[in-house]
Amino acid sequence: MKLSITPAAQQYFVEEMGLTEGSQVGFHSRVYGKTAVHEGFSVGLTIEAPTGNVLVDQTVDGIYYYINENDEWFFNGYDFEVDFDPSEENFVYNFIEQA
Repeated sequence: MKLSITPAAQQYFVEEMGLTEGSQVGFHSRVYGKTAVHEGFSVGLTIEAPTGNVLVDQTVDGIYYYINENDEWFFNGYDFEVDFDPSEENFVYNFIEQA
């Protein structure tokens, strides 16, 4: 599994959310909503240090992005890409099926 942050998403995290080097962002499952591959669950994010073991991570310009192991069931079988759509002013979460 890979976690990737697009340049558009990184720009939003820095310019609009004010994140700086040393910030930590976690992605996790959230009850309610839906994704392209889950009904009844959506993606949540937190701006805090990880709790527990990290499943996958990536650092971009000093900002640490991660997914905890306890959410492996939610991301299992997919690479996870975080993008940002300026026309919708919202993050776009892409679940890319692993080969």
